[in-house]
Amino acid sequence: MANSPQARKRVRQAEKRRQLNASQRSTLRTFVKKVVKAIQSGDREAALQAFKDAVPRIDRAARKGIIHANKAARHKSRLNAHIKGMS
Repeated sequence: MANSPQARKRVRQAEKRRQLNASQRSTLRTFVKKVVKAIQSGDREAALQAFKDAVPRIDRAARKGIIHANKAARHKSRLNAHIKGMS
């Protein structure tokens, strides 16, 4: 258990940051799932719109350190490739 005032404050800050990060990560996953669902349904227009909504969220998560920059690039690349593969 944290004994010094500084350590107690760090515990409070870490918990607040953990909850915020978890919330942002959950939002990110929701946006990615919307794109995947639109791709699976075969609706190209809906997939494109969902992708356009998801890209800023993915970039923001990478910029804030919620996910690694390479993971963000991989998500965008694969989702875009799936959309382009739709006829």
